Amino acid sequence: MSDHVKDAPVAPGEAREWNWNPALPIPVSPVFAWPPRPLAALKWLSGYWLAISSTVLELALAFCVWFLTQPTWEVMQSLAPGWVLTIWMRNLVLLVLVAGSLHLWLWKLQCQQTHLKFDARGMARNNGHFTFRNQVFDNMFWSLASGVTVWTLYEVGYFWLAANGFAPVLGLLEAPVWSVLWFLLIPLWASFHFYWVHRFLHWPPLYRRVHSLHHRNINVGPWSGLSMHPVEHVFYFSSVLIHLVVPSDPVHVICHLYNLALNPAVSHAGFEKLFLGSRNRMVLGDFFHQLHHRYFECNYGTAEVPWDTVFGSFHNGTPAATDRIRERKRRKMI
Repeated sequence: MSDHVKDAPVAPGEAREWNWNPALPIPVSPVFAWPPRPLAALKWLSGYWLAISSTVLELALAFCVWFLTQPTWEVMQSLAPGWVLTIWMRNLVLLVLVAGSLHLWLWKLQCQQTHLKFDARGMARNNGHFTFRNQVFDNMFWSLASGVTVWTLYEVGYFWLAANGFAPVLGLLEAPVWSVLWFLLIPLWASFHFYWVHRFLHWPPLYRRVHSLHHRNINVGPWSGLSMHPVEHVFYFSSVLIHLVVPSDPVHVICHLYNLALNPAVSHAGFEKLFLGSRNRMVLGDFFHQLHHRYFECNYGTAEVPWDTVFGSFHNGTPAATDRIRERKRRKMI
């Protein structure tokens, strides 16, 4: 029986060790539930696509970027510095705007103070574990210098291949039903890919040399999401390689990349929701993944796919689940 069935419910804000937590045990997606739960699945998916969410905003942004700033196919047939640097700069600006604005609002100006903030602590300073001895500067450096660069290499690589006929391109209007379905499936594919890549990165030799850089962040903020070792960035963004096999419109590819590159700033924000004044505007932090940063050996994937429940690594946020994770880690060390 899975953790979220066995453990007693815990009301919002009542779990020990957190400044704020959602109602526990936290749920996982009913999309893959058996027996099927179609109404619950539709309600879950509607939270991504029929409300103001990072997924919807990334989709809108992908359309705007493609139609307003994308170089022509003719230009992209050659790997000329001009359009390559344009895309690198575009990605840099987008990440600065998303991660920077969230950091400014939530952490620097503290416009929500600690309302719905998971961890009461601030970002680490004068700490030798971080580059420049500063968590924010560390996270910004690795996100911008490595993250944006690897992101851009994948994006430029796809468009150069597609422009030269080496990647299958299928326009939105050529197959409208498939196009809509593919938008729904991309986040699920990215979640599936992330789980297995993430488990691989927790293999001790890779963890010590690569993934430990990301796990410096036990308390996470918007700049923590894409703060990774360059090797991890290569693995992480490889999810987009599916478009070299599956026919896609360029907007699918851009949206997929924005889901990988911009969504971590939202999911690592450290707050459950974004408020403007007293009004709740958007769901932010992912408590499922926040638990992974606190306890490490759990919640390797996301709540969208069931692999953590299948393989027994699901932490549902309850104190009982924390005790189990700690006992498992203790046994591994013996």
